Amino acid sequence: MQRWLVVGCLLVALLGGRTADSAAEPKGELVYAMHVTIAPAWFDPAEMPSQITPFLIAYGLHDALVRPLPGVRMGSALAESWTESPDGLTYEFTLRPGLKFHNGDPCTTADVEFSFKRYKGAGAKELQAKVKTIEMVDARTVRFHLHAPWPDFMAYYGSTATGAGLVVPKKYLEQVGDDGFKKHPIGLGPYKFVSHTPGIELALEAYEGYWRKVPNLKRITIKGVPEATTRLAMLKRGEADYASSMDGEIAEEVKRTPGLALVDTRHASMFWLEFPEQWDPKSPWADKRVRLAVNYALDRQAINEASCLGFCPPAGVIVPRVMDYALQTEPLPYDPKKAKQLLTEAGYPNGFDAGEFTPAPPFTIVAEGVVNYLNAVGIRVRMHTMERATFLSAWRDKKLRGIFMAAVGASGNAATRAEAFMYSKGTYAYGGHTDVDALYEQQASERDPKKREALLHRLQQLSIEHVMFAPIMDLRGLVGVGARVAEHQINAIPVHPYPALEDIVLKP
Repeated sequence: MQRWLVVGCLLVALLGGRTADSAAEPKGELVYAMHVTIAPAWFDPAEMPSQITPFLIAYGLHDALVRPLPGVRMGSALAESWTESPDGLTYEFTLRPGLKFHNGDPCTTADVEFSFKRYKGAGAKELQAKVKTIEMVDARTVRFHLHAPWPDFMAYYGSTATGAGLVVPKKYLEQVGDDGFKKHPIGLGPYKFVSHTPGIELALEAYEGYWRKVPNLKRITIKGVPEATTRLAMLKRGEADYASSMDGEIAEEVKRTPGLALVDTRHASMFWLEFPEQWDPKSPWADKRVRLAVNYALDRQAINEASCLGFCPPAGVIVPRVMDYALQTEPLPYDPKKAKQLLTEAGYPNGFDAGEFTPAPPFTIVAEGVVNYLNAVGIRVRMHTMERATFLSAWRDKKLRGIFMAAVGASGNAATRAEAFMYSKGTYAYGGHTDVDALYEQQASERDPKKREALLHRLQQLSIEHVMFAPIMDLRGLVGVGARVAEHQINAIPVHPYPALEDIVLKP
């Protein structure tokens, strides 16, 4: 076994500061106003979607063997060390000694195996197909044996690409069942569950036995507040200390208000348009010229300025530029004349009625911009909104039609994005192309980084040539931070939009 030298472990030790034994008693309360309604499904890692939004809660309640931590994209968490065999077929993890769940039960490799096997969220099919067996060497040592070398095992298991690495208590879950677990989740994270008021708020309390450190704050309340104006008002009145997804005029108001701060997050998020009917020969979207017209119809820079205050760079591909193996390419220019010409060539000189346009909530300003630009060239759409959890379920279950807007922030790399959205067998893919599938399958076993990068760049280029999507822009989520916060910790974890909750510091 060859030990992987994870420099981030040293950074975690330095940035983590105090140990659980030497830390001061947690004090104070904080309110985090989220832009979405909190879904109970997010309490259970087994159901984590290929989205970043639930990970604020997931990394509060739960923990993983390896995951993003302050100063490092992938650091040792519940595992004090991990190794990969020279042939790439075996990954071994050694748990930290003395780990205990919030209810006092010890954490062992039996919980690790149980958590992995019950996982059914994004990437589950890929993980289950590639992992041959899980060997519990002893109570603290576990080995994952693969069928063949798979360079993305850690990207799936040790990042926010999936929730497969998050560990839940086997004994407790078998006692209460899946539904009981959603009502009262038990984890290994820095905060333990206190209460959940459906549609309103989630209350968490510091877990002083957390391996990394005793959290600074005694209590955190996460509120679901879909209305941006309400989040702003809460921030200005001191009723909230964080307010996520502050865009457009709301973001400008945060910048203007003394005592408040507007922070742009540098995470792996992206806006794009999906054409789920492009594989239906009877649909207008089956014509590549129609999809290409959409790409020329969008003034991406104007949308960026209006919604993101210029922080969100226009995109030419759906893989965020901060990801490993991302193709760094420019988007097609804004050219409404060209868009109308393409529609005419496709047989729609007067445009056509494209029906409902469903955007990922709550990005109203971006969605309204898209609607206006599409209508301007003759692609007539009507806005149809959904609650976020409903939208994600409908997307996963292939129930969305016409054209819709995606907003995705899960981590990983270009391959994990390709698997979920470009590969025909992906969780969120409505179809695919044989050349894209072939490249995806070829790169999945390529261990040479340079060769793999070339394959993934070509795969992304093919997605552009096939006009599979209409990329809009990289999302730099804007967060409003209140006057009581001394150290907000946003961007302390690389390529991650949320702070380590245990590190937040309030003013005295």
